[in-house]
Amino acid sequence: MPGLTPLGRERLLRRQIDHGEPLLALAAQAGISLRTAYKWLARSRCGGHTSLVDRRSVRRNQRRTLDPQQLQHAVDLRYQRCTLRRIAKAFGAPLSTVARAMEALGLRRLRNLDPRPPVQRYQWEKSGDMIQVDT
Repeated sequence: MPGLTPLGRERLLRRQIDHGEPLLALAAQAGISLRTAYKWLARSRCGGHTSLVDRRSVRRNQRRTLDPQQLQHAVDLRYQRCTLRRIAKAFGAPLSTVARAMEALGLRRLRNLDPRPPVQRYQWEKSGDMIQVDT
């Protein structure tokens, strides 16, 4: 049996489908696991021999970002006190994407939306004008 190129995979599966040879024995002859053989069998049943080609090993779903216009609209919605889940649903974006964008802007928590009140301090014209005497 040749190496496990797409052609070799197809030949392995043909022997199992056409001749009824046990998949465990075929996998052992090819030097692959039974799980891998079943994976290729499932792929060939769904997509034919074209699905037996090697696949890319990179992630199939990359992290999404919001474009600047969407981000501005999301910030406006956040200042209207919309939840992150509602904003994500409005854009059809993952909740994690919206949460990451709001976190970068410091708007993930609702309490960060309102500015803090200024600190009120007592100031007198001359030092010593306000003296407290306890008796």
